[in-house]
Amino acid sequence: MNLPSVTIVTPSLNQGDFIEAAIQSVLSQNYPNLEYIVADGGSTDHSLAVLEKYSGQIRWYSKKDKGQTEAINNGLRTANGEILAYLNTDDILLPGSLLEVGNLFARHKDAGWLTGRCRIIDETGNDIRQPIALYKNLMLYSRSYPLLLMTNYISQPATFWRKGLLETCGPFDEALHYVMDYEYWLRLWKVTPPIIMHKNLAAFRIQSASKTTSTAHLDRYIDEEREIIARHSSSRFWRFLHDAHRALMTRAYAFING
Repeated sequence: MNLPSVTIVTPSLNQGDFIEAAIQSVLSQNYPNLEYIVADGGSTDHSLAVLEKYSGQIRWYSKKDKGQTEAINNGLRTANGEILAYLNTDDILLPGSLLEVGNLFARHKDAGWLTGRCRIIDETGNDIRQPIALYKNLMLYSRSYPLLLMTNYISQPATFWRKGLLETCGPFDEALHYVMDYEYWLRLWKVTPPIIMHKNLAAFRIQSASKTTSTAHLDRYIDEEREIIARHSSSRFWRFLHDAHRALMTRAYAFING
């Protein structure tokens, strides 16, 4: 079976403590046709030393950009792979996940995108927030666009799409800084629903500098969510359900975090 080529893009900025783990998680996949691009936004920590170490195995550059979303788009614009994804510097792919993904796309030529399960880990790689991960895994069984309007149950590090969908749907919205992935899943789904893989493909890391888990950014995060739900649905009912679910999940996270 001929496996499709895959491009992974990592947006990077001053995450030197984690970026090597991300790089190793990609390179250790031993995927036969892999392109790995790191789009660094001008790091001033030891990230560049780490990137230099892997210069013969990855394609990378470091230049000022307007933030994470632009960095992702910059990397994707130069991607050569048939299958695309992005992996943040503090997240990792799990062993064998790319072969699982490549085999599925090879078997299902008409599949536009897929998403799988994702573990949640702490700074040292230990599993945390298992109830939240289980909840999202159960939501995946619904394979429901309306439920996606209520909550983003698609895990970004475990999501892959064909390059043709990038050409159809366009790049990530650079006006968004917190929920650009969520908005993109809603956009992709309007073209074609995803295939769901009920396997752990990646791990999302919670660490002190995580942008989307910082309480300091919570209000802006929620505002962006409301904006994109209004953009993708005119139904007041689903907007109400989204706000109610967000309030419930905020309380759940507060309880889990103690």
